[in-house]
Amino acid sequence: FQVITGGHYDVDCRLEDPDGIVLYKEMKKQYDSFTFTASRNGTYKFCFSNEFSTFTHKTVYFDFQVGEDPPLFPSENRVTALTQMESACVSIHEALKSVIDYQTHFRLREAQGRSRAEDLNTRVAYWSIGEAIILLVVSIGQVFLLKSFFSDKRTTATRVGS
Repeated sequence: FQVITGGHYDVDCRLEDPDGIVLYKEMKKQYDSFTFTASRNGTYKFCFSNEFSTFTHKTVYFDFQVGEDPPLFPSENRVTALTQMESACVSIHEALKSVIDYQTHFRLREAQGRSRAEDLNTRVAYWSIGEAIILLVVSIGQVFLLKSFFSDKRTTATRVGS
């Protein structure tokens, strides 16, 4: 799993087997990988928790790889050794699976960076709008203040006694 957006990019993660026994538990992790072999049939539960950061919503990417890969060659389970070409194909296949994992990781990093940049862009836009409004209010205030300095004030004469 990997946290893509939200807060400090960390979540709590827990995996339980059908009996409720905790197989995996990590706190405040940004990303992690866990591999296990199921000991029994049933429904396995996993939970991503955000209890420590309830104000921010988070987006989490997770990937399941269930079961074994199908054989690359129909006769791969044979007793004889692989030919040189079959061996090369198997090693290329393993390398390509590794490349797919790296591509997924970098796509997630790119999505994380894009989300952070969009959030920063929104904050800068709001800050700029606020500054423009403050600048407009101060400008109008200065115009009225200067206008009051140069306007004629009429004084009224009052008579005292008579």
